[in-house]
Amino acid sequence: MSKVNTNNQCRFELTPASNQALLTLCGEFNKNIDFIANEMTTQVVHRGFYFKVTGSPSLVRKTQHVIENLYEQILDQDLKLLENELIHLQICESNQINTSHQAAKYHSSHRPRNENQSTYLDTINESIVTFGLGPAGTGKTFLAVMAALRAFHMQEIDRLILMRPAVDAGEKLGFLPGDVSQKVDPYLRPLYDALFAQLGVEQTTAWIEKNRIEIAPLAFIRGRTFNRSFIILDEGQNATDPQIRMLLTRLGFGSKMVITGDLSQTDLPRESLSGLSKAVHILKDIDGLSVFSFHKSDIVRHPIVKEIVNLYEKNDD
Repeated sequence: MSKVNTNNQCRFELTPASNQALLTLCGEFNKNIDFIANEMTTQVVHRGFYFKVTGSPSLVRKTQHVIENLYEQILDQDLKLLENELIHLQICESNQINTSHQAAKYHSSHRPRNENQSTYLDTINESIVTFGLGPAGTGKTFLAVMAALRAFHMQEIDRLILMRPAVDAGEKLGFLPGDVSQKVDPYLRPLYDALFAQLGVEQTTAWIEKNRIEIAPLAFIRGRTFNRSFIILDEGQNATDPQIRMLLTRLGFGSKMVITGDLSQTDLPRESLSGLSKAVHILKDIDGLSVFSFHKSDIVRHPIVKEIVNLYEKNDD
């Protein structure tokens, strides 16, 4: 397959020429090529077997790799229909080609690390609303983001909504510098980290700019309805009862919601009951709603974290 590359554009020809294979690759009304371009955040045009991909350099190379590999699979397996799942798998494989330290670190750890993590992912996939509870370091939010990206790639949702309560641990928002977005940014940083680890900084930024990913403080969603969206609330133990009620009633058609939290670590004032704790107690028997609890034995961070949790629990007793 011949190739001509520049910084932000590449041109290549698919060989050997097969009209049937090209038709299968492109799909009806070019829907497969449009799907690839949308997922990779690039622009793809073609005339027959000659393709041109435009975008940021690394994403251009990945898009080219996806198209060429899919074409080869179609030829080798004599495929007459290209399923979205096969396209999704090829896109996932192409993301693993990134040789940066960050990408290599992520791709060695972006799968469930124990049986409970696998069960948690299955629970999210099978439920409309999932409460993910447990101590720090069990992967509650990271795995929720993983499930959301899977739903994204399978075209089950159109948007990913990530949020946290803007509750401080002693320092008020008003004392932080900057405008409102700059004040809440430190609270949302862990969500950015999960996205950067799984999508990469470049693609995460592109998806945020296209509004495919929205990251917002919980307090800013009143009055909205989220259809065909995957909503994740991180640090849900710091949400009040009215906030949890507000969030749960934002759920629209074709959407999923995951609320994660550690009920042993709340930064709410002493007189405020955690809305997450109350919601788990009164909603646990609703069909389509699941409560999944991790334990300290599921902690996958540095081994010392597990020891810290153990000793704090003993001291609390």
